Amino acid sequence: MWQYQLPTNSTTVQLAYNYCKQTSTSSFRYVVDLSLVHIHGSGSVVLCTPGAATRLLASVLSAAIWARRSAYWQLDKSPGVNSTGHLIFETVSSLLQHWPNTRMRNGHNIVPGTIPPGTLLYHGTWSPNLPPGPGWTATDPEHSILFCRKLVKEDACWHLTLMSMRTLKVVYFDGSSAAKAPFATMDTQDIIAWGVVQPGWSLEERNRIEDLCKWGRQYSVDGFVSEIMLCNFTSGVRLVSSLNLAGSVILMPNTLSPRSSRMFEAMYAGSWHNHYPGETRIQLDLSGLVSFYDTELVPSLVSARSGQERWNHRLLNISREDVARVRARLGEVLTRPTGQSSGIDWQAMIRVIVDRYSERLEFVRYLLDSVDTNDWNGVTDYAIKAQVQLRNMLVPYILVNTTPPSINLKTKETGSGTLNWARPTYKLCTTTHTEVLDDVTSSERVLLSAVRETTREICRVLTKMWGSGVLAGVDQFMGTVSELDVEVVQNLIKMWSKDIDDLMAWLDWSVWVKCRPACGPEEICYLTTWPVGFPMPPLPHLPHKAGYVLPLPSQLTQCKISVPVGPPRIELADDWERPQPRCTRRTDPYDKSFGDHP
Repeated sequence: MWQYQLPTNSTTVQLAYNYCKQTSTSSFRYVVDLSLVHIHGSGSVVLCTPGAATRLLASVLSAAIWARRSAYWQLDKSPGVNSTGHLIFETVSSLLQHWPNTRMRNGHNIVPGTIPPGTLLYHGTWSPNLPPGPGWTATDPEHSILFCRKLVKEDACWHLTLMSMRTLKVVYFDGSSAAKAPFATMDTQDIIAWGVVQPGWSLEERNRIEDLCKWGRQYSVDGFVSEIMLCNFTSGVRLVSSLNLAGSVILMPNTLSPRSSRMFEAMYAGSWHNHYPGETRIQLDLSGLVSFYDTELVPSLVSARSGQERWNHRLLNISREDVARVRARLGEVLTRPTGQSSGIDWQAMIRVIVDRYSERLEFVRYLLDSVDTNDWNGVTDYAIKAQVQLRNMLVPYILVNTTPPSINLKTKETGSGTLNWARPTYKLCTTTHTEVLDDVTSSERVLLSAVRETTREICRVLTKMWGSGVLAGVDQFMGTVSELDVEVVQNLIKMWSKDIDDLMAWLDWSVWVKCRPACGPEEICYLTTWPVGFPMPPLPHLPHKAGYVLPLPSQLTQCKISVPVGPPRIELADDWERPQPRCTRRTDPYDKSFGDHP
């Protein structure tokens, strides 16, 4: 009985498998240790063969195993073009954080979570009463006040504060999932609510929230997190206050409107949750992660993403079978008993890796970008400095018996084999975080694979760069040449620059996206955020429900009167399709894209 899967195109493995299959006439079991080659740590292969053939079969398997081991740790073997582990790693690292989910707004993860008792939620409205059905709340009043409507008294509006009285069960959608936009921000919600992506229904938020709540009722879900969409304002929450607020902004001569100021403050409040740990009032259970980047769960999207930049990834071409699997997986994680997980803090593990490498990789790139290749002394100096940084990242994995060969890179033919001596460092760097992890849920296995794939590529590139520096003679601890060669070091710098640029582009961590130079005290670093600077989506032409009333944004869908919402006169941001960091003013005059209301 074959229990370990190696590549089916491996001749020796197929031979062993066929041999086992054809000669299995007894229940004899032979166990081969795979601790050195199992991609995911230690493991074993179990075969049913006649006792007389076990030695022969073990010999065949050993050859296949060692071939597999050798190929896996090659330093010139980069990830496949359709690999997604690094995307899962980065999106999970970014959960509940405003900055990365504003930059890459097309969400691909759904995660179960909870809101603890004692959490304040805010609801801006036109009435002192609680909404009779599902509705939207915010975790910061600066956001909900945008929906505090003025229907009777010009300078007044209603603002409700609620508190969770028990643990609320929620489902979180990552990306800019609160953006009512027709370009992929609501794909994951559409899949759960309707089983199909509906790009033209971005403003059908009333139907969407009702259908999400209808789907979630079978799993006792209290709400969904893009904004916090509560399914029932009388279940699990209590009204703290219902306040008739005065106008919160004084309109000064020759300034933009109060609406502009409120809009900016809402964006500013979002910046409080820009980076890790993000929004702490929502607690996610990553052992129940469902990712559309999981190629085993959602294979139909692999070809759809092929050749596409990450900005353009979406769920339009997902198959019906994959939709059914996603919904079934999410149903499973929402109904499993509490405590059925490994207990691993995946967010902490991923954060440790990001913290360990992000600033150091950025610093290495800075050093390499600072090199003047025409200045020989400068080239040598920066090469040595960069080598020190590379070694610092690998110090915990360089064994005492790691010995490089003496080689003249200028005159001797070199290939991937010249760095074979560094493979133990590469492997230790790759496997240390995850080597002994195995007993995990199906969702955690996706996370485990993502961490392994990401650390493997980081460690591969770092080991390759460090090893090349050793052979070039710029390492202070492992000198391999007595005299540095200018041409060798110049070529080394060029190779390093490409390696570090390619690695950082592949990782694409949002921690590297920042305003350069840093903003002044009257500014904040800002990414264009929906709806500011975005084109307004068209109203739907064909309502999918009988008696449907064209919705107005957010809570106004409950009110059957026409009230202008959103900036009627805005300037489109140049980067609304691919937001780039920029400094924007915190005081009047605000950026014109925040809108001008009369």
